[in-house]
Amino acid sequence: MALLYLFIIFLSLFPLSYNAEGPPSPGYYPTSRIASTPFNHDFTNLWGSQHQTIDQGTLTIWLDKTTGGSGFKSLRPYSSGYFGTAVKLQPGYTAGVITSFYLSNTEEHPGDHDEIDIEFLGTTGDKPYVLQTNVYIRGSGDGSNIIGREMKFHLWFDPTQDFHNYAILWNPTEIIFYVDDVPIRRYPRKSDDSFPLRPMSVYGSIWDASSWATENGRYKADYTYQPFVARYQYFKIDGCTAGGAASCRPISGSPSASTGLSSQQHAAMTHVQNNYKIYDYCRDPLREHNLTPEC
Repeated sequence: MALLYLFIIFLSLFPLSYNAEGPPSPGYYPTSRIASTPFNHDFTNLWGSQHQTIDQGTLTIWLDKTTGGSGFKSLRPYSSGYFGTAVKLQPGYTAGVITSFYLSNTEEHPGDHDEIDIEFLGTTGDKPYVLQTNVYIRGSGDGSNIIGREMKFHLWFDPTQDFHNYAILWNPTEIIFYVDDVPIRRYPRKSDDSFPLRPMSVYGSIWDASSWATENGRYKADYTYQPFVARYQYFKIDGCTAGGAASCRPISGSPSASTGLSSQQHAAMTHVQNNYKIYDYCRDPLREHNLTPEC
């Protein structure tokens, strides 16, 4: 506990430097078009119920060494839609710890599942958080031969100081990842083999991923800093439930109500990728790109 207090004092004296120059306005704000719903309306605890509380609309989940972390899941699976939440992360040393919001069908298709991830990779405290986006298709995230499609970013703000909105738009033609309504990555459907098409549920969790989360496992979770806490609020779902009406049309990711991005959105995304992207699997010379033909 004494180490935690010393770390908090250090951060107050020497705060992390975040680039205050954020991206230009995207001109379109899907978060404002979807009403928030209470956690219990669309979600339920999945594991670690003793590490999960709800107070005045804020869901708090945490990880400690004794009984592990916690996770939650949507009450129903979806075939497409917009899925978002606001998250506030823990400051200080969080290396090895993953806080996540993602889509998956791993329970329906164990060993052969699809997944779309937003993951916050814990940090040593003197470095900023890394936001990792990822896509797995039909088991590419299962077993020993993992084929990820990671794109990683730093943020233009401190995600520990306040809640910020993070969202995934997924439809039959594209996946778009948003931070505060700014599109940071668009993953288009180029072939059925490289795009998730089966229904998925919405998940969130906090857990120990010391083997890889922070600088490829160099820094592990240090439980002298426990508990590791993540807070979620403003849950937003505008999706088509699996097996629902064929006429269902979730909110568009762009103002034209079509697929793709507007020129203003594309400019904002280009700014983020030019200034805050720190890793792109398609540009990794150590990757076997025959396994990711969309590159």
